Amino acid sequence: MVLKILAIGDSTNNVHMLKKFSKNLEIHIIDFPKKGVDILTAAHDEVEYFDSLLISQQVKKIKSIKDNFDLCLAMPWSGARIAYLSGINYILDFHGNDITTPPFSKDNKNYNYLEKYFYKKILDNAVACTAAFEEYFIPLKKYRKDAIRLDRTFVDTEYFNEKILPTSLKKKKFTFLSAQRFGTEKGMEIIWEAIKLCKTDFEILQVKWFIENASHTVEEYDQLGQINKKLVDEMPNNVKFIPLIKREEVGKYFVAVDAIMGQMRAGVPGAIERDAAYCKKPVLCFTDPNKPTIIDGERIIPPFLPQSNNPQEIARIIDKIVESKQFRDDLAQKEHEYVKKLSDPELVSKDWENFFYDILKKNKELNRNLSILEKLTNNIFFKLEKKYVKKFREKNIQAWGKEEYEKLIKEEST
Repeated sequence: MVLKILAIGDSTNNVHMLKKFSKNLEIHIIDFPKKGVDILTAAHDEVEYFDSLLISQQVKKIKSIKDNFDLCLAMPWSGARIAYLSGINYILDFHGNDITTPPFSKDNKNYNYLEKYFYKKILDNAVACTAAFEEYFIPLKKYRKDAIRLDRTFVDTEYFNEKILPTSLKKKKFTFLSAQRFGTEKGMEIIWEAIKLCKTDFEILQVKWFIENASHTVEEYDQLGQINKKLVDEMPNNVKFIPLIKREEVGKYFVAVDAIMGQMRAGVPGAIERDAAYCKKPVLCFTDPNKPTIIDGERIIPPFLPQSNNPQEIARIIDKIVESKQFRDDLAQKEHEYVKKLSDPELVSKDWENFFYDILKKNKELNRNLSILEKLTNNIFFKLEKKYVKKFREKNIQAWGKEEYEKLIKEEST
């Protein structure tokens, strides 16, 4: 039986890869309008985009197509918001700050009481909630006791494998590539301290892709806040900026350099690190031994090094990678074997297919029964939408440009 899945949002490209590699799922992805850096880093083929920024119009779109599907997979919180307001049952799949600092948490000062209540209702009404890795599963478990952990995560093996041909790259010395976003979230200030302690000669190519907040990235220095400007100003001389690389080209850069510089903050390998390891390149990435991966019921500590983000330990590993080909090859082999168990598309697809079949057994209907209170709350939300449009108008015009923004907030004539 082929399941028909409606996916709303795809911030990590995970759903795109599930659509690409699964043989037993028919997935339709509808995502939110893209701009700037997101156009380069997102997967675009076979993805439909909402033609409006208005939530009311997005909900109208989902209501018009929902009866064609068995299940809905929604990305927090934008996709989840649309699924909830559309009156359908949905699964929430969590990544990153979406669950470590959710809108309804007491510490989140960006939302008022009513907004926090609304987003907590969205979480509570999901038929299932999933997260990968301890970093995200433990916070989710705090809010949903029935949370499901799915650690297997895709690598797109069409673009990332050890047989990829390298791009033409002029190297004068041992070269690392840092293809990750630039910011304290990735531990850049720790990397800077480590570089000062290194004894070997090397350079790092860093893509111009700056984190300004959890949902906003930019490419230019004059768009940066004080923290990132300070990081750029203090950047070591052997770190060089290169233009942002298109997603389908990144693998060619991985195999062209000598090693990959990954994150030094989270304690778990992310997408960049997994993709590079699948290309069988040595990857530096802080791995917290207290955050094991669960694969087929077995707790496995990822073999990425270092296991501490102390600058002295990072510097020691950097020097060892630069000096020893044997060390580089051994590390690359161990990391490659690990990501093949974790991220092989066939294995990841199988895990998700089994999960979807289990959910469908418990939830035969896509439509959700709405209480009178929910219907009333939803109506109030739509009435308040114009107020929010007006409140953020100037900010959005600056982000989108006036002509494009006016087009994206135009209501359909009835």
